[in-house]
Amino acid sequence: MAINLQKGQKIDLTKGNAGISKVMVGLGWDPVERNQGGLLSGLFGGGRQHSIDCDASVLMLNSNEKIGEKKDIIYFGNLKSECRSVVHTGDNLTGDGDGDDEQIIVDLNNVPSNIHKLVFIVNIYDCVKRKQDFGLIKNAFIRVVNSSNRQELIRYNLTDDYVGRTTLVVGEMYRHNGEWKFAAVGEGTNDPSIREFVKRYK
Repeated sequence: MAINLQKGQKIDLTKGNAGISKVMVGLGWDPVERNQGGLLSGLFGGGRQHSIDCDASVLMLNSNEKIGEKKDIIYFGNLKSECRSVVHTGDNLTGDGDGDDEQIIVDLNNVPSNIHKLVFIVNIYDCVKRKQDFGLIKNAFIRVVNSSNRQELIRYNLTDDYVGRTTLVVGEMYRHNGEWKFAAVGEGTNDPSIREFVKRYK
């Protein structure tokens, strides 16, 4: 049975799950309902509405919590880390669990020793031009599944009001005393793209 986390909570991922080596991280979200006028309700009203294209990404950080190289950013334009320990399965794929919009496979045993943290984020593609923000999204979540037996280990449902936010830091996996832990973050930023967001870690 999955452990449901609240914002800010941290939990052991490998210590309490003997033998776990590979996990699937599923991220999901739904657009808000349309109002009677046929437009998405949210921060921006009126005008033509585009579909909302949310993209999940992973930042592989070193011990200084910095991105060493561009190749350590895993996103729709770079689906696999060079070491193959982090693999993004692609845009908007539905996995084994109901509701996953995008999935990322993490081979914990093969994450390079110089990588100390994996940051999972979701941003809205072309959000400025389309005038979209996370006020137009509901039911956002991140979950961690044991790949060997399909057991859902962790689930974190984001419940804050993210109106005006265009990038979400959903969760983090990080090394601690030789084990991996997971933190439920749920923080929103105003960065308009993954390119802008990663500047925080340069």
